Amino acid sequence: MSISSSLNAGVMGLNANATRLSTISDNIANSATYGYKRTMVDFSSMVLQQRSSAYSAGGVTTDTFKDIAATGSLIGTGNATDIAVSGRGLFPVTDSAGINALSSERVLNLLPTGSFYPDSDGFLRTQSGHFLLGWPADDTGSVGNVSRNSGADLEPVNITTSRFTTSPTTEIALGINLPADATMSGASGDAYDLPIEYFDNLGRSQTLSMQFSPVVPADGASNQWTVEIFDAAGDPDTAIGTLDLTFSDAVDSGGRLSAASAGGGATYDPATGEVSFNLEHGPVTVFIGQPGGTEGIQQLSAPYSPTEVTKNGTAIGDLQSVEVDDAGNVQAIYNTGYRRTLYQIPVGDVPNMNGLKSLDAQAFQVSADSGNMYLWDAGTGPVGGIAGYHLMESTTDIAAELTDLIETQRSYSSNAKIVQTVDEMLQETTNLKR
Repeated sequence: MSISSSLNAGVMGLNANATRLSTISDNIANSATYGYKRTMVDFSSMVLQQRSSAYSAGGVTTDTFKDIAATGSLIGTGNATDIAVSGRGLFPVTDSAGINALSSERVLNLLPTGSFYPDSDGFLRTQSGHFLLGWPADDTGSVGNVSRNSGADLEPVNITTSRFTTSPTTEIALGINLPADATMSGASGDAYDLPIEYFDNLGRSQTLSMQFSPVVPADGASNQWTVEIFDAAGDPDTAIGTLDLTFSDAVDSGGRLSAASAGGGATYDPATGEVSFNLEHGPVTVFIGQPGGTEGIQQLSAPYSPTEVTKNGTAIGDLQSVEVDDAGNVQAIYNTGYRRTLYQIPVGDVPNMNGLKSLDAQAFQVSADSGNMYLWDAGTGPVGGIAGYHLMESTTDIAAELTDLIETQRSYSSNAKIVQTVDEMLQETTNLKR
């Protein structure tokens, strides 16, 4: 029995080292494969029930697994849509069948890194057929309340749907100085025009005009102005709102706005310092300043100076490039300089990373051993951020693999020697009958 168990142990040793050799071969072959996770082998002894008079060799068995929790070094590339997770976690992808499938029927895989490019329909994909998934963002860049325990709200990332874009103007801020001498008796009373370019909801450039007229008194200084607001997109000769402004000449607040009122379709909120009215494309607010505040419109004894007039909104823009930031936001960059968030790429995590099921092309899938997936915002919780212009190198260490290769060869030879020795002993037993 002992001789037979020795033979079995030797054969099991040969099989175990053959398995280890297979994993080493895979690791070395994929040492230059981006995103490859090293395969490892655990050797476990087998113990048979023993008797005091004889010992039976149980042999050895092996367990193989991918060290998915290990992260490779990041290498910079020149492609904005080369992305990698800089730490723990994997980002979601699907196959070609998942492009038009319902979210409940879509295959959900996970990748540590990928070199993506837009296909003929604008979907970001890798050469191996993985399509990037993300949460679609609204005009403000927010993805809202999304499911983080499943891929129900994930969609294939498509960049051609935002080939052209525009953002209408909704906010304007004025930082100007009105000459104090213009409100003194004997002044000319000439008005000062302030044209402001804005963008409507079709991306067209329009002009909002504000006409500042000083109130000239018969004696002294009034420190008062009347303002008429005109919109060239509508009737340029009809005011869409009016303002009455009064400035202080007190020692501690000279030049600051002391009172304001609006009419003719405009309203003024002293708490925010904003004037609200409707343009042809919709409502807009203009910040003129709060009573007693130091920002907005002021009146000092200096020339008329529209030094700082700012607004939001952009003209129609043509898509120039797409980038992915550390937070996983897929941003479209237009030739007008406008940046818009199209999607947010989450980073998935599971309790047991090494329990994920391995697939072709460095992809992984949730399994019973891995536990349930949770989708984090990139760079939050236990997961790393997403690095654009980068790919993750293989976790294979060639030097370590070659060392393991030598050890495996020696171990295989030793187990082969066991089989050879047992064979010789059995041959001697056979020869006893002669």
